[in-house]
Amino acid sequence: MGRVPSILKLLYDVLCLYSWLGFEVLCRYQHLWNTSCKGSVNVTCFLTAVSMEQPEMLGKVSRELWMHVWSRDENITESQNILAAAEKAGTFTVEAQHFLEKISTEQVKNKLRETTEAASRHRAFGLPTTVAHVDGKTYMSSCGSDRIELLANLLGDKWMGPVPPTLNARL
Repeated sequence: MGRVPSILKLLYDVLCLYSWLGFEVLCRYQHLWNTSCKGSVNVTCFLTAVSMEQPEMLGKVSRELWMHVWSRDENITESQNILAAAEKAGTFTVEAQHFLEKISTEQVKNKLRETTEAASRHRAFGLPTTVAHVDGKTYMSSCGSDRIELLANLLGDKWMGPVPPTLNARL
């Protein structure tokens, strides 16, 4: 019987390049390490609304927002660019517009406050921050995308660089 998966929560901002690097590395390792992974006020509220209603789309929409800001040099604080990124990620236009309309609601603002307070309780001091739930205990394991090897040690797994060999073979 395999070990129970550890749960990682990545606290990030899509305007932070280092958050993107940390996000991509954790996505590459989640199957190797037996983990699951789970922002600019308007864009952060938009991602909060996505997370609340379609959490399975959060990673895809976040990745597209990073691509728009860091690869295409687009201003993702503008509504049309937020919508374009969400649609490119696979969200229907009507859904993306719905999420955009929700960014100013108290429900979304309260959820974002809860998330920010949780980050504070975990003593997050930089982005990205990884909170690991391992064997029933919670650890604020690292701040920064250059500390992933410390996360591997906490999980009892091997760090093989930013592109693990199994993924490298597929690229």
